[in-house]
Amino acid sequence: MLRNRLAVVLVTALAPAVWGTTYLVTTELLPPGRPLLAAVIRCLPAGLLLIALTRRLPQGGWWWRALVLGALNIGVFQALLFIAAYRLPGGIAATVGAVQPLITAGLSAALLGDRLTLRTVLSGIAGVAGVSLLVLRAGARLDAIGVAAALGGAVVMAFGVVLSKRWVSPAPLLATTGWQLTAGGLLLVPVTLLAEGAPPSHYTADNVLGYAYLCLIGAALTYALWFRGLRALPPTSLSFLSLLSPVVATVVGWLALGQDLTPLQALGALVV
Repeated sequence: MLRNRLAVVLVTALAPAVWGTTYLVTTELLPPGRPLLAAVIRCLPAGLLLIALTRRLPQGGWWWRALVLGALNIGVFQALLFIAAYRLPGGIAATVGAVQPLITAGLSAALLGDRLTLRTVLSGIAGVAGVSLLVLRAGARLDAIGVAAALGGAVVMAFGVVLSKRWVSPAPLLATTGWQLTAGGLLLVPVTLLAEGAPPSHYTADNVLGYAYLCLIGAALTYALWFRGLRALPPTSLSFLSLLSPVVATVVGWLALGQDLTPLQALGALVV
């Protein structure tokens, strides 16, 4: 039993680990100033692909549930994430987002009847502290809208995780993953057009490679692994795995881009 649980945790952890490479792919391969377009191309084609492969559509009440979960886990979360990224230094955005496990623990206690233990609270505080050491920089400026967006993203994602655990679909995992990615991607389309205008008319080979990676690996594969893990793990345990993303992003930046890795950052990674 313990060995099986460890295997589930390790496989699920691949999702936030891959998400940690998003910054590198975005900055090195994608056109600048198009974060919402990247979110749409990442989610919508991946969702449609999974629906085409499974040939399953929602039935009955799962139409509105898929829309709600797609909005929480994908659409609204991605929009708030990019607002925070634009208005805040990455360290502040990541630190505020690191409160998600604590929010998830509270929602799990309220909506699922899970126990909220002192160990969970202390672990959540340690996670925030570790991420702060890892990514926060001296002199970083706060922006009220950016902080609100980062906190809102953490709350929205926490609700999405808890409701996904409460609403268990009888459909195959890949089908439900496809529904959520498609719903979230469709919700992002009008937001993207309003905020960024029409998409570019020309894409380089690097752009295509980056979008393909985000779509196939960074969305279709990783969200399937993430939701598979949610079926087997408590929501709070799953949320703690999301703290791997800033760790991987920092390590990848150090290895691939030659960014500095200070002793304090190394300590933060160990705490996480």
